Amino acid sequence: MHRPLARVPLRSIAESLCKSKPREHPLLLQGRRNVAENLGFSRAHTTSKGLEFSVYGTESTTRSMQMQIVDALRCGERSKASNLLLDLGHGNHSLRPADFVHILNYCARSPDPLFVMEIWRLMEEREIGLNNICYFLIIRALCKGGYLEEAYNLINFLGERHGIYPILSVYNGFLRACAKMRSIVHTNQCLDLMEHRMVGKNEVTYSELLKLAVWQQNLSAVHEIWREYVKHYSFTIFSLQKFIRSFSRLGDLKSAYETLQHMVALAIRRIIFVNRTAEGKLYSSRLDIPILSNDGLGRKFDLEGNEHSVPSIHCRKIDTYPSNIEQCTPPSMGNREAESGGLGVLNKYENRLVMRVLRWSFSDVIQACAQARNCGLAEQLILQMKNLRLQPSSHTYDGFVRAVVSERGYIDGMEVLKVMKQRNLKPYDSTLATLSVGCSKVLELDLAKSLLDQISECPYPYPYNAFLTACDRLDQPERAVQILAKMKRLKILPDIRTYELLFSLFGNVNAPYEEGNMLSQVDAAKRINAIEMDMAKNGVQHSHLSMKNLLKALGAEGMIQELIRYLQVAENLFFRNQTYLGTPIYNAVLHSLVEAKESHMAVEIFKTMKSYGCPPDAATYNIMIDCCSILRCFKSACSLVSMMVRDGFCPQTLTYTALIKIRLEDENFEEALNLLDQACSEGLELDVLLFNTILQKAYARGRIDVIEFIVERMRQENIQPDTSTCHYVFSAYVDRGFHSTAVEALQVLSMRMLNEEDNTQYEKTQFEDDFILSEDSEAESQILQLFKDSEENVAVALMNLRWCAIAGFSISWSPDQSPWARRLLTDYETRKGAA
Repeated sequence: MHRPLARVPLRSIAESLCKSKPREHPLLLQGRRNVAENLGFSRAHTTSKGLEFSVYGTESTTRSMQMQIVDALRCGERSKASNLLLDLGHGNHSLRPADFVHILNYCARSPDPLFVMEIWRLMEEREIGLNNICYFLIIRALCKGGYLEEAYNLINFLGERHGIYPILSVYNGFLRACAKMRSIVHTNQCLDLMEHRMVGKNEVTYSELLKLAVWQQNLSAVHEIWREYVKHYSFTIFSLQKFIRSFSRLGDLKSAYETLQHMVALAIRRIIFVNRTAEGKLYSSRLDIPILSNDGLGRKFDLEGNEHSVPSIHCRKIDTYPSNIEQCTPPSMGNREAESGGLGVLNKYENRLVMRVLRWSFSDVIQACAQARNCGLAEQLILQMKNLRLQPSSHTYDGFVRAVVSERGYIDGMEVLKVMKQRNLKPYDSTLATLSVGCSKVLELDLAKSLLDQISECPYPYPYNAFLTACDRLDQPERAVQILAKMKRLKILPDIRTYELLFSLFGNVNAPYEEGNMLSQVDAAKRINAIEMDMAKNGVQHSHLSMKNLLKALGAEGMIQELIRYLQVAENLFFRNQTYLGTPIYNAVLHSLVEAKESHMAVEIFKTMKSYGCPPDAATYNIMIDCCSILRCFKSACSLVSMMVRDGFCPQTLTYTALIKIRLEDENFEEALNLLDQACSEGLELDVLLFNTILQKAYARGRIDVIEFIVERMRQENIQPDTSTCHYVFSAYVDRGFHSTAVEALQVLSMRMLNEEDNTQYEKTQFEDDFILSEDSEAESQILQLFKDSEENVAVALMNLRWCAIAGFSISWSPDQSPWARRLLTDYETRKGAA
């Protein structure tokens, strides 16, 4: 039976290793012994005169069994491998460390730390001492397998044994594993041990420490490593590259840029060289000599990190950069030398490897420019690459496009994409995603979708979420369906933002201006259920915004019972997560209840909200003051205003709108107008909703005098009329039989809607020719298209004027010169003068 694959107790391993017999010649003969064992020889015996070796041939039993064990491990037959290992350990022949080298080498490459522990246990039972090769392979397997605690104890304990001397590469391997496992504790333990044993550091050590510092987002540690490095080493191109990458990833654009210019200067002066290994890897030809731990060197770096370690990428903004490559050369090197010998040298064949590394570093800094939204520096670096004859790669352009789009928009980004196509460079999916997001932000959905269609693989849903956001803003859920289908084809998992948008897009079935009915409510319930099932399938829980959008959708459909039920579900869900449900969610529920005239239920929810310790905000108070208009209780509304002021919220235009509505319910127009004057005296920015609230009630009560006063007051306050304004004024005159006045008023208000519309793309003559006086049968369809394009006021105004023209009334583009408008102004001044 084979032993189970379990961790071996560290103390028993250490004690057993201590029992094994030490080597007689630990240091002087170790190198030759390692070479011999690697070549297939084993030590026969040791004398004071030296070592004698005997051939341990390829047909040896132990070597054959090692290969069988390796084959079994490679095929995944661990039980067979364990049994073969037991057979090897309990054979009649004596075993040496070399009899396990091939197995340990495979386990180190795989890695397979558990099987290494089985070998370790067997060597303990047979009292087989470790040699340097086995020791290094065991350490490597444990490190690569993530068994840092075991690896550290082995390094720490065996370093004191005779015959085993951990060299710097062992510590570097351990630090590499710490960087991979992101273990700061083990890193500091290793650095302490290195300092105690005066092992020193070399460039590999600094490289591994940089990885940890970057992961910790600890910019101060990177600078500390830089300062220690420059005391003892001159820079190689690879050391500069690693520092540039570290500074770039941590947002230190200034240091990254300066280090890059230092690299460029060294390359121009032909100081740095790059070679290639047989495997194709690039390396520096300089020897990496360790620096011993003295004069304070070897101390532990501050890799713990803290919230102040990395400054914001925006707080290290660089004001000025060199505008050309000549300004980037060292002071000792003139511009003439840079032009004649410096730039040209980078084009020679033997320096193509240097050019490759330079291009990588330029790309890193340009990527940092994208994070910092520093398009100006990114452009300077692209220009510098051109002067150096370094061809930007797709990766370089990826960062450049992101920098350009973040600061200048998608149009300039598309120009960069054209340049890439001219150079036969295929854009990254992330480049296309960035451009698509830029298009979605400005609602260019056709171009955004075209870019998304070119993406072959995207692991993140953010560009699709941006498109869904645009669909939500434009109220085009049908386009969102197409993009959801593409996400499903590409197997892109939605995140919580996706679901937040889905509830907003599809939770409400009815189009704007339509109320929910039984059929739409059933459809809405099915959609919400489908979205929630997909959330559960992908393991995504509700956020505050997703729950808010869901509740808003239920309220918009008038599904009050479901609204209350989901509110209770939300309260339980967030209570279990020990978080507040949040004021915005309660506001969404309260607003829906008030819209549905469920005033008593709204009051109960408001009381529950306060009892849970959820503080009302200005929106909450405004909603509840509006609720008082349903209850027709001005006293309660005044109490709420008092509470609102005590909580630090000043009354807003919406507050006065609700108070005016309550007064109008009692048909107290004088008090309503007094409240309007009070709102004006407080300097509030009045809106058309406030005036329409008065117009609506005045129209219902046939108060033409109030209507005319409010219309002129709107002109005095520069409030643009909207469709509701036109409806109330026109209908009030028609109901009283003043048809000519009604048409005149409709023309004046419609003209004011057009004259004050800043976003229109047509001149007045074009309005007349294309829409108002056009005899084209498609004119009205074109006007309706404006309505679909969210230009509601323009569309309604044009339709009103076209109807007036068809009815035989002349069109005037000076609405204030209309007799009706002049009469309203005279009456308004008279009333104000009398007041």
